[in-house]
Amino acid sequence: MRFSGILIIIFSVFFSCKKTTVNPPEAMLPMPPPANTGTSLQLNINNVANGKSLILGAAGSYTTANSDTFYVNLLKYYISNVSLTNSAGQTFTVPESYFLIDQSDSTSGFTTIQNIPADDYSSISFMVGVDAARNTSGAQTGALDPLYGMFWGWNTGYIMAKMEGYSRRSAAGNKTLFFHIGGYTGKFTGVRTVTLNLPINVHIQEQHLPKISIAADLAKWFSGTHALPFSSVYNVTSLSQKSQDIADNYANMFTVTAVVN
Repeated sequence: MRFSGILIIIFSVFFSCKKTTVNPPEAMLPMPPPANTGTSLQLNINNVANGKSLILGAAGSYTTANSDTFYVNLLKYYISNVSLTNSAGQTFTVPESYFLIDQSDSTSGFTTIQNIPADDYSSISFMVGVDAARNTSGAQTGALDPLYGMFWGWNTGYIMAKMEGYSRRSAAGNKTLFFHIGGYTGKFTGVRTVTLNLPINVHIQEQHLPKISIAADLAKWFSGTHALPFSSVYNVTSLSQKSQDIADNYANMFTVTAVVN
């Protein structure tokens, strides 16, 4: 019994001397910045009409394939959901890519897209217009801000493309042209997907800024898939067969003019 008592005393002394060590919390490090691969692409979209640079107002006179002469007071349209496809058929979609091309803003056609996976890409795709998800997501900001005058309402959504101008061939009493093309779903949707093959691959790599230049020919709104003379198509501001025809046409207005690596 005496031996057992000695063991009890030894264990009691041992455990009473052993202390639990609590280390103070380390200072929290700041969150790292978003990943930046250093890979970028400059996308240049230049509005033209029959190959001529587009100038707003009466100083710019253009003729459609229907022999209708016209000039333009306003031109705006959305480019969204930009993606690049490499030679192996793999596609990278640029997140949150919504751009408003506004002819009155000389900088709107120049966009730098960052953090693209390094690769060689053979084609570029994008939507003309705004996808259904953004049309039904409530008030938007940035390029999708309703203050830009490209939003009809919560039920009808965004105007995908808007052109206003003048032509003596217009059947309107004041000879004006009004084309506000909307609709994000259904038969008369104004959203179109465009895919353009590049004449040479664009090389995306670190610390390098290649460029893709694209011409958007406004005159093709009124010819191509559908011939739309101003004598019968001059005021389209709601969903209809005519708005669908214009959307079919403007899907073909884009041409890659240069790739600079």
